Amino acid sequence: MKYARALAFALVAGATIATTGCSVIRGQEGVGAYVDDASITTAIKAKFVEDKTVDAGAIKVETLNGTVALSGFAKSNAEKAKAEYLARNTKGVREVRNNLTVRP
Repeated sequence: MKYARALAFALVAGATIATTGCSVIRGQEGVGAYVDDASITTAIKAKFVEDKTVDAGAIKVETLNGTVALSGFAKSNAEKAKAEYLARNTKGVREVRNNLTVRP
């Protein structure tokens, strides 16, 4: 079980790094802030993977200067609330913007 958790975290971390690349834009945020934001995004996605009530594949997580934006689809209001709760309770998160749409 512990091995599966570590593997899931490593996969999410690798996917996040591979998909985000080095997109630091001048004047937007520094490299240190970018690394912090990437680690916040990775930590939230890992929590989603671990929690069986949240569909990690259906929720997009973007972080900028500690503000997390959740977008995509949730199966219920409970899943939407749980995703926001997990994001809010992640180290480094300053604000969460929950833009998830509940599918009918």
